[in-house]
Parts: sequence; structure tokens; C-alpha cells
Amino acid sequence: MSNACLYSGGKDSTLALHKAMASGAKIDLLLTMLPENKESYMFHYPNLHVTKLQAEALGIRQVFFKTEGKKEDELKDLEKAFKDNGVELLVTGATYSRYQADRIRKITDRLGIENMAPLWHIEPLAELNELAERFEAIITSVSAEGFDDSYLGARIDQGMINKLILLNQKYNINMLFEGGEAESFVLDAPLFKKKIKVSKARKDWNGSRGTYTIEEAELAKKG
Repeated sequence: MSNACLYSGGKDSTLALHKAMASGAKIDLLLTMLPENKESYMFHYPNLHVTKLQAEALGIRQVFFKTEGKKEDELKDLEKAFKDNGVELLVTGATYSRYQADRIRKITDRLGIENMAPLWHIEPLAELNELAERFEAIITSVSAEGFDDSYLGARIDQGMINKLILLNQKYNINMLFEGGEAESFVLDAPLFKKKIKVSKARKDWNGSRGTYTIEEAELAKKG
């Protein structure tokens, strides 16, 4: 049996993991879903291969579980992942999306799994400020009006928060990217024993959306 975190390597799942463990939860499994479809409705896609370094930095066992990425199959695969790994408690990084939260909740309720969502309805600036102060998180994809390729690979710091506030005011983007406006990846966090150092990355931009793909990275000492 295991206490798991549904882990993508992004800001929300990493922060949720930290908050769950700070509350006393003993998390012994990172469950990372691998969608074959980049346009997955449920799961994070960019840079999942680098989450192995995050798991090593955290010292928590990780399991990858493939899913075809079709609406009807993603949920079946997720339920199978829970069953196969004997999940008793699940931590998720859900913030506001009812689409994801309700579907995961139905599965966990049916299987009798305790569901923890430490970030549910968190105030956006509260989360972003905590990330800027205690984490090193970067933006790895953008797909909304107002973004350009300069955001790819950029750190979520106070300067970025100010930019996101302006984008919210002008284009009504969700500052936590809950509408799919962008995705993120965490390079360092308080519970990481080492940080992730990116030595090679690629930006792909098609004029309205883009991705930042980490091609080479390694763990390095902090400080």
C-alpha cells in the first residue's frame, strides 16, 4: 500500500507535495502519468522525462504509468494506476479546475482512497509569491494570447509575477495557468536534496504557442 502524489514535476504538484508533507502526510510514491497525446485533457506533458531527477532529489520512489490520452481512456488508466500501486492516500495539485478534480474525486471515492488537494482554491498571488520565494520554477509551455517565446524557460520570480498580473488584466489569463495557458517545471524546492541544472534545452515556437524542452540536465549541489 502507498501514499502517493500525482506528480508531473510542475509547480502545482510540487507545491502540493510540500504542503502535504508539512502537514504530516508520509508520501512514499510519486505517480507520474505518461500521456501519449500532447493535448491530454487530464495530464501535464512537457519534460516528464526529467521528473526522474526530481524524484531522486526528493528521495521518493517514482512510478510511470502510460495512458493513451483519450478522454475515456485516461480515467481508466488512472484508476488502474491507483489499483496497481495500492494507493491509500492521494495528493494532487488541483487548484480550481472542476474538470480534473471531480473526475479524480469520483475514482478515489469509488476506491476508498483519501484525497488531499492542499492547493484547492488557493489565492493565485499567494501561490506565486511562495513559489518565487522558496522554489525555482520555470515556464515550459505557453499557449495563450499575450505570451511570446521570451516566457519559455523563464523563472517564476517577482518580475514574472508582475508580468502575469498585467496579462491577467489585459487578456484575463488564469495566473496559475489553470486554463492551459502555460505549464511549468520545478528545478529546485525546499525538500530537494539537490537542484536540477539544465545544460541543454530547446525552444519551439510556432507564432502563437511554444514549448521549452529540457534535453540535458543533471543534479547539482545547492548553494
